[in-house]
Amino acid sequence: MHPFKRLTALAAVLSLAACSSMDMGSKAAKTEATGSAGGANSQNANSKLARCNAPLGTIAVVEDTNTPWYGILTSQYQLGPTTPVLKLMIQQSNCFVVVDRGRAMNNMMQERALAQSGELRQNSNFGKGQMVSADYTLSPTITFSNNNAGGIGGLVGGLLGPVGAIVGGSVSAKEASTLLTLVDNRSGVQLAAAEGSAKNWDFGAIGGLFGGAAGGIGGGYANTAQGKVIVAAFMDSYNGVVKAVENYKAQEVKGGLGTGGQLGVQGGSTPAAQPVAATQTAPATMTLKQAQEKLNAQGFPVGTPDGVMGPRTRAELKRFQNSRGLPESGVLDQATIAAFNQ
Repeated sequence: MHPFKRLTALAAVLSLAACSSMDMGSKAAKTEATGSAGGANSQNANSKLARCNAPLGTIAVVEDTNTPWYGILTSQYQLGPTTPVLKLMIQQSNCFVVVDRGRAMNNMMQERALAQSGELRQNSNFGKGQMVSADYTLSPTITFSNNNAGGIGGLVGGLLGPVGAIVGGSVSAKEASTLLTLVDNRSGVQLAAAEGSAKNWDFGAIGGLFGGAAGGIGGGYANTAQGKVIVAAFMDSYNGVVKAVENYKAQEVKGGLGTGGQLGVQGGSTPAAQPVAATQTAPATMTLKQAQEKLNAQGFPVGTPDGVMGPRTRAELKRFQNSRGLPESGVLDQATIAAFNQ
């Protein structure tokens, strides 16, 4: 080709490159967490995201940055914290009201410090008693994240020969498994936990080899960011949390939570650790006539036992209850019967 023609062709290519425009809002660049949220309303939220008719309380999202998975997330995959995308999902779902306990909290406290120092204007209104407490805490964990789970590369190579080897070598699966736990901040009790997962196949070389329709497949799925798979897994986890709280039933422990439990140990002081009597000697019932006989025998004279609750019997029964530290009801109840048989 003539040098002038080559230069002309190069100029044409460069001019086309210069004409390319930024695709703001590109669907190809979005994760599963799409759209926006403002108060109770949301725009363009993923239809797969679970929603609630009304918030169940306030919530803070806190991730442990000292765990190994967080180090892999930020160093190996070059991704940021998971909290922003989780906050977006939570507000779009309308199941909880998000309160910030992350880095923005430092700025909130800085503004209050400026107010206390007198640097802010008098009408800045940064007085005490305005912050909203967090009823619950949501903690995210990435159980595992695999950037190349494989699966069919060898199979494609075996079926299609040399071409299949090229295609199979570029076929990979990205997958992730996540976990979300919901804790009540006042009691420290875990209320709900949900696992989530997501997987995506990448067909990196198919578009380049075949073009046309197959090229469209490659363009849609090639080089999917691992972060997108992680976001999808977290949405799966969060949907599980919503389902769990929609069907929530409080766990109950006999005797109350945190009072020792039902599994006793030798030498323990909780009720579960005490020996259980082999038999129960006190009768379940007692007639009024029998009670009158016992009152007479124990120095609370009611006269001849006749099984009738007269004024004298009631008065002596109250005296007996008082002597045993029982409520003076004048009624032959189970506590009084038990006291008679001691």
